[in-house]
Amino acid sequence: MNNKLYRSETNRMLAGVLGGIAELTNLDATILRLIFVVLLIFSLGLPLTIAYIAAALIIPNRGEQV
Repeated sequence: MNNKLYRSETNRMLAGVLGGIAELTNLDATILRLIFVVLLIFSLGLPLTIAYIAAALIIPNRGEQV
C-alpha cells in the first residue's frame, strides 16, 4: 500500500488536492469536497483557501519525482 500523498491526476476539480486526499484515505472525493465547501462558506474561508493553495503548491502530482 502506498502511503504517500499525491495530487490526483484523474479525480480533480481544481488542483487535485482533495482527490488525492480521498484516494489516500479511501473516501469519496465528493464528500470531502462538500465538507470543504461547507467549511469554506461558514467558518474558515481565508485560512482554508490559503491552506488549499499551499497544498496545491507543495503536494506533487503522482507522476512527478519526489
